[in-house]
Amino acid sequence: MPPSSPDRMSQTPVSQPPAQEPMREVRIGPRRLRLLGTAHVSRASTAQVRALLDGGGFDAVGVELCLARYNALLDPESLAHLDLLRVLRQGKAAMVAGNLALAAYQQRLAGQLGVEPGAEQRAAVDGALARGLPVLLLDRDLGITLRRIVRGLSLWQRLTLISGLVAGFLTRERIEPGEVERLKQGDMLEAAFTEFARDRQALYRPLIDERDRYMAARLYQELQQGDYRNLLVVVGAGHLRGIERHLREPPADAEALIRELEQVPPASRWPRLLPWGIVLLVLAGFVWGFARSPALGWSLVGDWVLVNGGLSALGALLAAAHPLTVATAFLAAPVTSLNPTVGAGMVTAAVELWLRRPRVGDFTRLRHDTRSLRGWWRNRVSRTLLVFLLSTLGSALGTWLAGFLIYGRLSGPG
Repeated sequence: MPPSSPDRMSQTPVSQPPAQEPMREVRIGPRRLRLLGTAHVSRASTAQVRALLDGGGFDAVGVELCLARYNALLDPESLAHLDLLRVLRQGKAAMVAGNLALAAYQQRLAGQLGVEPGAEQRAAVDGALARGLPVLLLDRDLGITLRRIVRGLSLWQRLTLISGLVAGFLTRERIEPGEVERLKQGDMLEAAFTEFARDRQALYRPLIDERDRYMAARLYQELQQGDYRNLLVVVGAGHLRGIERHLREPPADAEALIRELEQVPPASRWPRLLPWGIVLLVLAGFVWGFARSPALGWSLVGDWVLVNGGLSALGALLAAAHPLTVATAFLAAPVTSLNPTVGAGMVTAAVELWLRRPRVGDFTRLRHDTRSLRGWWRNRVSRTLLVFLLSTLGSALGTWLAGFLIYGRLSGPG
């Protein structure tokens, strides 16, 4: 059961000068929660966090961080310990690249405004640790949030989102300081997605609403487990209203709600079955071609190798892969495309790692290098990720194009 029933709770706006950040006070029985809404690239937000902590009286500080982001905040060089081969084996290359791209977007905003991204969260954590106060990690793991987002989008929406993120990363349009006020109406992660995505409704639930519910449930969980009387909660301003609402309507079982919101919906079966269906169609095309004439059959095999291998090699070439990696892409893609359990990108990235093993400096500079387009190709770690992604994309396009070409030739005159 929550620490107090809803009828014992009240929430009132905190009296504040117009220059201050949005803030609300919520009381749950004898507990007082002061919710501060911030912009994650705002000097004013950081200053307000420090001012509140200097005022004293808090016995815990809640932050909009998960464990992974908290560790990254305390140890900015954590990427230096990244096991890139393990990332590739676990199929997390695209997620790591996506996280770097999102971080680069946030760094672009912060760099133009002269503010460290997430500085207000860092100020809250540093201020709490300096005063010996517990730091309560309220947010859901970023990886879970991203997977729930992807599972809720159609294939077309995913492609639109990815292309929008890439376009946003490539743009050099400057963000005016006044735009920070717009960011205060939403969450930084939300801004990174919805600025580029056309369908906001498909993103809103996992990106905002679920995290509002999750953070409110985490607060109730912490109140049940700790004897806190006066909490400072630092969250993006876009979460302020939602968290308030869910605190007024506490869950019957906070633990169960947290477990529910941490589950990743199972993937649809057809994306897993589709590659095998394509393999069967291609093999059937080869059999049909050889049945009509050996010359036609070998011609179809040649088309498959040239188109599939050529486009995968082109992807590796665009990623500035080593010449041997490019050759490997050409040879491996036609084979791996007939075995969906092994992707061309896995082979090319492994070869690139063997030929150009990242240095320690590549890992330590990874977050900085990926802030610029050129840096993605200069850094050996991010370049390996590009080799994986672009050679995989080339092989996928080659599979479709070669398949259409094969059946186009089979439908022609014998």
